[in-house]
Amino acid sequence: MAKIQLKSDNITPFGGLYSIFNQFNRSGIRKTIDSFLGSRSCDPKAFSYGDVFASLFASYLCGGDCIEDVMDVKSFWHGHDGIRIASSDTIERTLRKLSCDNITYENTDKVSYSFNIANRLNSLLLKLLKVTCQLNPGDCIDLDFDHQFIQAGKKDAKYSYKKADGYFPGVATVGGLIVGIENRDANTNVKFHQEDTLRRIIGRLETESRVVIRNFRADCGSYSEAIVDYVKDHCEHFYLRASSCRSRHTEFMEHKDWEEVRIGEMDCGVASFRFDGFLPDENLRLVVQRTKISDEDPNAESEGLFGTEYVYRSILTNDWSNSEKNIIFYYNQRGASERNFDCQNNDFGWAHLPFSYLKENTVFLLVTAMLKNFYLYILQTIGSAVKGLDITSRLKRFIHRFVCAPAKWIRSGRQEVLNIYSRQQVYLIL
Repeated sequence: MAKIQLKSDNITPFGGLYSIFNQFNRSGIRKTIDSFLGSRSCDPKAFSYGDVFASLFASYLCGGDCIEDVMDVKSFWHGHDGIRIASSDTIERTLRKLSCDNITYENTDKVSYSFNIANRLNSLLLKLLKVTCQLNPGDCIDLDFDHQFIQAGKKDAKYSYKKADGYFPGVATVGGLIVGIENRDANTNVKFHQEDTLRRIIGRLETESRVVIRNFRADCGSYSEAIVDYVKDHCEHFYLRASSCRSRHTEFMEHKDWEEVRIGEMDCGVASFRFDGFLPDENLRLVVQRTKISDEDPNAESEGLFGTEYVYRSILTNDWSNSEKNIIFYYNQRGASERNFDCQNNDFGWAHLPFSYLKENTVFLLVTAMLKNFYLYILQTIGSAVKGLDITSRLKRFIHRFVCAPAKWIRSGRQEVLNIYSRQQVYLIL
């Protein structure tokens, strides 16, 4: 029978975190945060904003679920090799300090809705992407925009059509990178002042990051004349899920010239129509995909002579050069962008918002978005040096393959040495 011995040595299971601290400093992220946000305190011994951000990052990159988990990291790392880990209370006070007041919009019925644009932190988000060369001036990007409902029982959370209290932030992404967030009340219609949100997000991308937006994709929440009229002037092509209407539905049913194609695992018909529902002089195109009801739901029954046997889905675009199949395939790739929300919810704390108010939780959303971008930077830096990791790896795998390595501080040659017990040579690379 095996014997168990309890050792009181100060050993951490997260030795790989040391390389991440080094990369946080060497990449210029810490310097950019401190120079952009300024001094946090008049006391030279106080934690800087860079210290606070690094502490929060370390907590989540070790598998933490909430800000309080940083205390497990602090007990081992703080004070060694210049590493400074802030307490959970310090992190929370700092994030609250970075919040800005909400702005309020009223609809025609005099109902008020709160928005939090957090312009300063959105600018920092882009600056950090520039420092890590993840977003460079002159880059041609494909921009995706969507609203994500975040369930949260907070003091100012509003009841949503999702049948729960929470917030409904608008999030802009470029692949896996988050490039803009504006938070809003959960009961706000997604079209309400969305044009203003897009003006701010796209304006920052154009003026601060100086990138070129090649394509813009969004769901039917962006299907409106005002939004299309703005977006068309700031990208080469846009692709929006169009809302269905009865008049169009009849036109689709009467149309005979459908091309039969296979998209994914489903056979369907595709066709193009000139769109004149609004902006008739812009030569817009409606790409329509029709699928048999029986293919959508094998248990569905036809509605009879006066019913329809097809489900129709439409994409509004100004792209007349690509085929219907290519446009539908490209639009359907938005699914990869929407997985960003699953990653943020489960890996980077969005499912456990720490504060009671919208403006403070907006800061948390943006800072953890910076963490997600930094995480992708780490994956790019590692490359193929760690077996089983690539740019698509989720945080759980990253922790298992890279971060989890027993480590112990020892004293040798009148200096502190970190012994990392791992066969991974990547620790020497970083």
